[in-house]
Amino acid sequence: MRPMNMKSATSKTQLLLTMLVAVTLSLAPAAFAATPGITSTAGTAGTFNLTAHDAYLNQPDGQAVYSWGYGCVAGSGTNQPTFVPQAISKPACNTMQVPGPTLVVTEGATVTINLTNNLPAAVGNTSILFPGFNVTTTSCTGTTPPGQLGLLTCEAPPGQTVTYTFTASAPGTHAYYSGTQGDLQVEMGLYGAIIVLPSSTPSGCTATEPAHYVAPGNLPEKDFRLAAAAYNHSDSCYDREYLFQFSEIDPNIHRQAEAEVLARNGCTPGAARCSLDVPTEPYHPSYFMINGRSMPDDMDPNYAAQYPHQPYNGDPHMHPGELVLLRIIGQGRWQHPFHEHGNHVRILARDGNLILSNSTTPIAYANGGSGVALAGPLLFTTTTTPGLAMDGIFYWTAKGLNWDAYGHNPGSPDPLATLPCDGLLNGYHSVTTDLNYYEWCQDHNKPLQVAPFGDVGGGGPATLPDPNLFTNGPWYGGSPYLGPDATTRATGCMGSSALQTNAPNCGATGSTPPSGTIANSPSSEAGFAFMWHSHNEREITTNNIFPGGMLMMMLVDSREFTIDETN
Repeated sequence: MRPMNMKSATSKTQLLLTMLVAVTLSLAPAAFAATPGITSTAGTAGTFNLTAHDAYLNQPDGQAVYSWGYGCVAGSGTNQPTFVPQAISKPACNTMQVPGPTLVVTEGATVTINLTNNLPAAVGNTSILFPGFNVTTTSCTGTTPPGQLGLLTCEAPPGQTVTYTFTASAPGTHAYYSGTQGDLQVEMGLYGAIIVLPSSTPSGCTATEPAHYVAPGNLPEKDFRLAAAAYNHSDSCYDREYLFQFSEIDPNIHRQAEAEVLARNGCTPGAARCSLDVPTEPYHPSYFMINGRSMPDDMDPNYAAQYPHQPYNGDPHMHPGELVLLRIIGQGRWQHPFHEHGNHVRILARDGNLILSNSTTPIAYANGGSGVALAGPLLFTTTTTPGLAMDGIFYWTAKGLNWDAYGHNPGSPDPLATLPCDGLLNGYHSVTTDLNYYEWCQDHNKPLQVAPFGDVGGGGPATLPDPNLFTNGPWYGGSPYLGPDATTRATGCMGSSALQTNAPNCGATGSTPPSGTIANSPSSEAGFAFMWHSHNEREITTNNIFPGGMLMMMLVDSREFTIDETN
C-alpha cells in the first residue's frame, strides 16, 4: 500500500456536515456495492447472449421513465449467464436493464456477443460499439445476412440477431454502447461496461484478500474482488472495487419516444411511418444517475426487487488503509465532475491505457513487485466526458487528522483503547490482524478533546463543529471515533457500566456525543460517512429536489465491523 496525501479541510466543512445530517437521517440502513456482472453464457466461455428491449426505470420522485436497455436473453440452460462475484446473493439478469449487464472477461480471451433486437419495430435497427477493441462480425456479409451495415457497425434490424467478436486485448474498464442513432439510443439507456481482468497476478499482489481483524463472534470477511489487481502492474493491487457509470435522463425525450412507439405499435419494420422522429435537442436532463439509479435508490441492495431494470447500486464501503479500486465511466451526454470526499483519487489508467512514467528504469515497490512507475494524476474530481472510462485508487487512513480516529485512551480499562501503534509500516501500524491496522502512529493516543469542550480555544487539538451537527444517523457512529464502541474506548465511561465501575473518575465526558445512539446499537455499524457527489450542483438533485441525483456515501467502517457485500 502506498500512502496518499490527505485532502485538507475546506471552509465548507460545516455546510457539508449539515447536508450529511439531512441525507443520512432520511435513509434506511445501507446495502453494499461491489462490481456485480456476468462472465459468459453457461458452459460457453467468453460468449454473451444479449437482447435490446424496452421497459420503465423507477425514479425516487415516483416517476417511471420509459427507456431502452440491453439485457440477457430469456430462457434457461445455455442462455443463462454465469454471475460474478460468486459471493453475491440472488443475482439476476433481466431482458432489459440500465446499465446493461457488466461483462467480465479475462485478457486474451475471445469474446463473442450475440445481440438480438427486441425493441419495438418503430425503433428500427440497433447495435453495440466496443471502443478500444478490434471487432469483427460476419452478420453483415453474404447474400442474406441477418444484419444491416450501418454508419459505424453491423446493426440488428427488429427481431434479428447479429454477432460481434473481438479479443479482450486490454485490461481495465471499458464502455460499450449503441452505435445506431447514438444521440437517441444511448440517451434511452443502451450502454454498459466491459471489465477485462489481467491475465496474471502481478508480483506483489495477493490472490486472496489480506487478513482482517475479526471481532469476537464475527466471521472473516469474504473476498468480493474480481481479481487481485486491475492491470499487469505491481502498483495496481487493490482490496475492494466498485463500478460507477454516470448518466442522465431528459424525460421529455423519453416521453416523446414512448408516445411515438405507442402510436406505431405493430407497424411493419421498414414500412412508411414505421420509424421514430424524436428530437434530442434542446437537451434538459432532470434525472442524474449512478448505475441507473439516483440517490437514495442507489444505496439500496444490488438486484433489489423494487428496481427490476436497475440491478446495480452505488454504495462503497472500506476499512481504513484499504486500497479501493474505482471503475468509472461517463455514459451520458454531459461532463460529470464527481467528487470523492476524504481524499483525492490516484488515476491508474484511462480507457484501459495505463499512465506510465517516461522513465524506462524499473523501480522496486514496497509490496515486492517492480516495474515502470505509474504516473497518473491525483484528481480532486474524477471528471468524465461521454464515453470516457478510468480506473483509480481511493485511499483513506485518517492520516492528517491530527487526532486519534480510533479513540485510543491510555487510561482506559478497555483493552481495545490501549492497543499499541508500532509505526513499522512507513509510519503506520503494521499488524494486519489488529483492529487499528494501518493507523497513522503520529496521531496515536491524541485525543480529539483534552478539555470538556476541548476545541482549540479550550486547549484541545481541533476546532469542533456544534455537537448537534454530528450525525446520529443509520451509519455514522454519533462519535468522531471509529467503531461501535468508539466513545467507550475514548472516554472510558459511556456505554458500559463495567467500565464506569473500573473508571470512577470519568464524570466529565466533554461535548463528544456518544456512539450507538438513535439508529445504531453499540454492536452495529458505526463509521464515517463521506459524501461522494457530483460537483455540478444541479446533478445532486432529482427533478430539481435535493438530495438526489449523483450522490452517495463512502462508508469507512472500523475493522470490528464485517463488510458483507453479498447484496
